[in-house]
Amino acid sequence: MFTLIKLELYKIFSKPRTYIAYGAILLLVLAIQLAIKIDGQNILDFMTQSLQDSFDFSGNLLNGFLIAFVILNTLFIHVPFLVVLIAADSIAGETSAGTYRLILTRSVSRAQLVFAKFIANIFYSTTLVIILGILSLGLSVILFGKGDLIVIRSMVNIFAEDDIWWRFMYAFAFGVLSMAMMSTLALFFSAFAQNSITPIILTMSVTIAFTVFSSLNFSIFEWIRPFLFTSYLGNWRDFFDYELNMDEIYLSLFAIIAHIVILYFATLFYFKRKDIVG
Repeated sequence: MFTLIKLELYKIFSKPRTYIAYGAILLLVLAIQLAIKIDGQNILDFMTQSLQDSFDFSGNLLNGFLIAFVILNTLFIHVPFLVVLIAADSIAGETSAGTYRLILTRSVSRAQLVFAKFIANIFYSTTLVIILGILSLGLSVILFGKGDLIVIRSMVNIFAEDDIWWRFMYAFAFGVLSMAMMSTLALFFSAFAQNSITPIILTMSVTIAFTVFSSLNFSIFEWIRPFLFTSYLGNWRDFFDYELNMDEIYLSLFAIIAHIVILYFATLFYFKRKDIVG
């Protein structure tokens, strides 16, 4: 099994398209950091203008922690689509190339093959989150220094420097789980497709549609919202509340893990019964 996983990882990292996501993250993070470096004070003033009559802001608020938080709010929306580019090709790509009949004659079961692809894609999506963390948090702290973090959500939260790192670590860990869910969704659609484009379009379309349903405060969507994975993907922000709502966090973790498990076994169930014609 370990050899099969290594083979799947080799397939992923031997394709040029794999590195598009890394390059995109690098360019986007650097662009945001450069923009903030040039015009950051105006951005900070805009963020806090409604609070300046009530609070006296001092110190290095435009620091690496704030930059990292801004970057995550911007890019965690887009990283799922970068994950999809690779995961959607996992099964559909080999179906299109007609290599399955050869692979499955080498004493490799369909269950082993799906599991290997599942693990390889989660590894890839995890590396994307790690790279995003290194660039957004690590590089931002180097470039902009440290300081207190101000987060404006339903209320104003100001975190001391020694109360920030663990919040980012948990947020990135939550991000890893969220990207694993997106990877599994793309793998699911990949099992049904004959080419790589179809599962990419399906995954993006479902994600966009569910995001709209999750964000609209219409009563007609109230009953379905708890069952949509998009209702939970952005809940990494919950780690930046002054008092953590652990019930909400546990619910989000359970919902995402449940989606991963259901999608994985649905993929396995279908693929084990799929007629391999090539």
